[in-house]
Parts: sequence; C-alpha cells; structure tokens
Amino acid sequence: MEKIKIGLSDLEVAPINLGGNVFGWTLDEKQSFTVLDEFLEGGFNFIDTADTYAWWVNGTGGQSETIIGNWLKSRGNRDRVVIATKVGSETKEHSFDISRTHILRSVDESLQRLQTDYIDLYYTHYDDHKTPVEETLSAYDEVIKAGKVRYIAASNVSPARLEESFDLAEKKGLPRYVALQPHYNLVERAGYETDYAPLAEKYGLTVFPYWALAAGFLTGKYRSEADLGKSVRGGGVKKYLNPKGLAVLDALDNVAAKHQSTPATVSLAWLLAQPHIGAPIVSATSRQQLETIFAAPSLKLDSEDLEQLDKASK
Repeated sequence: MEKIKIGLSDLEVAPINLGGNVFGWTLDEKQSFTVLDEFLEGGFNFIDTADTYAWWVNGTGGQSETIIGNWLKSRGNRDRVVIATKVGSETKEHSFDISRTHILRSVDESLQRLQTDYIDLYYTHYDDHKTPVEETLSAYDEVIKAGKVRYIAASNVSPARLEESFDLAEKKGLPRYVALQPHYNLVERAGYETDYAPLAEKYGLTVFPYWALAAGFLTGKYRSEADLGKSVRGGGVKKYLNPKGLAVLDALDNVAAKHQSTPATVSLAWLLAQPHIGAPIVSATSRQQLETIFAAPSLKLDSEDLEQLDKASK
C-alpha cells in the first residue's frame, strides 16, 4: 500500500490511523489484539493512542497504551508500526498539563506502558493555556535528544499558540510540530477549514483528523433518537440529528449507492480527498468495521460526488 510521509519527518504511514481509544474501554485486551492484528495484516501501520485513554473508565487512563504495549511485546513487531501517543489531557487526578515536569514524567510512563524505547509521534494532546510555549518545546527537545521521542505534533492547541510555537522553534532552534490532529469530518468542518487548514498549508503539516466518523454518526447507524441506544457512544451524536446532519446522511447514501460502498467508507474517502489530510483516525471493534475502513483509500470520489457532499455539509 502506498504510504504518505508525515510533514518534514521521515515517518511513513498508510492512509488510515487506527484509534486506540476503544482499547480497555469497549474492547478488552484479547479483542483489542484481534483488531490490531487484522489492522496490520490489512497493510496498515499507524496506531494512535494517548496516555490518558481511557480515563473516563478508571479515572486515570493508561489501559490503551498498556494493551498496545502487550501486543507489541507478544508480536515482536515494533519495527513494523508507527506509534503516536499524547500528553497533556486531564484525568480525575490532574487538570490539563503541558509543563516540563509533567511531560518528562509522562513520557517515561508511556514508554513503560508501551514497552518500547521510543515514541514515533508525540502529541500535545491539550493545551493548558498557562505553560509558556518555550517550556513545552524545551521539554520536547529534552526527550527527543534522549531518544525517547522521534517527532512531535499538536492536537487541541489554539491557532495563536500554534503560531507562537512555530515562531519560537524557528528563533530558538527548538523542535517543531510535523503534524496536526484536529476535530474534522463532514458534519464538523468550519473550525478546521477556517482556523487550521491555513496553518497546515503554511507550515507543511500533515493532518490526521479525529472523530473522523463523528462518533459513528457518519456510518448512518443513527437516523432518529430511537437509534441513540445502539451503542455507548450514541448520546454523543444526538446533536447531529438535525436537517443538516440528515442531509449529509442522504448525500452519503447516494454516493455510497453509486459506488456500491457504505456511508462510513465514503465519509473517510471524502476526508482523504481534502488537502493536507494524511490518514483519518478511526477506531474499530469488529472485522466488519475494519473492512469498511480499509476500503476508503481505494475509493476515489469524482467531482460530482465531492460537490454533492460539499453542498450537503456546508
């Protein structure tokens, strides 16, 4: 499978990023191993997690990294995968934190759980809006020079703080972000396209959208309030059950029928057709879901498809 290069790094990944937020939450370790094995066998190599997944279950997180670490050890395949994890999110024990002290402690804890010597891509998960940018980047400089992290990236960081990060990296010779992980999908377009796409263009960032399927809404599984009980994530899609959301589902149905595909596959293919998008982040809990995801990179939407989806989603 053709791989894409992440920003100015030498990391190369296939165009789907497997979300690890379900490991230790809706999937136990054995089920997670099955999904991870099938993902790798499908020709994909990019796994996304965070130090705090799934803190909403146990208050602290760590389950996802632990499961991935056990999988890496049992399979002996560390050199075949690109691992992204994150620092800075809140838990029941602490608030958002990207201070030097927190980063240095957290990176060692992540390495221990992942049972690896290095993290390929290390994200600022959430900005705490108080740590000086120079302190955060200097901490990343330390862990990169120590060989613990290869490259850094940003997720929930304001455009202003991103700009400041790039300016400071340039002036002080500090590490610069190579990728961006924003909230972006067919029903959540404005924030990314207005505020972040120009920065991706300016700084050569590869973009890995999270909630690529809008918590499952873009699969077409939820079409009325009666459908919300179909999964533990159902409550999160209620806000999309409005005229715009239903119009997007109609457009997805039309395009999917034309290509003998599914709404989820079409949604991911739409993302892959957008500028700077490298690999949508999407989680899976079954072989069927994986096959839907795997089909996206080979589905090439034509101008008519893209126009129909654009019109419904704007």
